[in-house]
Amino acid sequence: MFDLFVLFCLCWCCLMGVFSESVSVMEGDTVTLNTDVTEIPEDDDIVWTFRDDQSLIGEITRAAGIFNTSDDVPDERFRDRLKLDRQTGSLTITNITTQHTGEYKLEISGAELTSKTFSVSVYAPLPTPVITRDCSSSSSSSSSSSFSSQQNCSLLCSVVNVGHVTLSWYKGNSLLSSISVSDLSISLSLPLEVEYQEKNSYSCVINNPITNQTTHLNI
Repeated sequence: MFDLFVLFCLCWCCLMGVFSESVSVMEGDTVTLNTDVTEIPEDDDIVWTFRDDQSLIGEITRAAGIFNTSDDVPDERFRDRLKLDRQTGSLTITNITTQHTGEYKLEISGAELTSKTFSVSVYAPLPTPVITRDCSSSSSSSSSSSFSSQQNCSLLCSVVNVGHVTLSWYKGNSLLSSISVSDLSISLSLPLEVEYQEKNSYSCVINNPITNQTTHLNI
């Protein structure tokens, strides 16, 4: 019974023209949300809204000659950033920032209703990780009364003002440890304890779904 219900929902979405798309961009980029039509039919209306409160950010009614973008979102985050293609109805956001992360909904109404949702993720540029180290030597003796000196190092990789990232330690190409956060604008640190051995290469990497930054350390 449940399988039949799921099948019914999928068929209904297809018949009603309900689609979704995920978009990931870097802060400062220009992104275009495409309607996937080559030309808006004369009798069709297009409405663009933003997030759950359905703030109106664009509309086209060709029959009435209406081609508008709206900056009336309360915090004015879209001021001077929106462009509507008069032929296709596609929406372009220029100089995008993390404030524009969220869900954009397109509705095309006419002979049939088409709805498309864009889930837009905007990522800030990543800082270069900073590695600090504190090394100390310790002596140990064996049963033969010989002494050896061993150097231990405490490494700390740090980044500031980051969000939605993963911070990782690598030895060569091998992952040693990592931590992921979804918060915005926080400071993040990842410690690592190592023993000194000649010609060992360690790397601290910060990454998001789009890009990464790496700092290397040879000890």
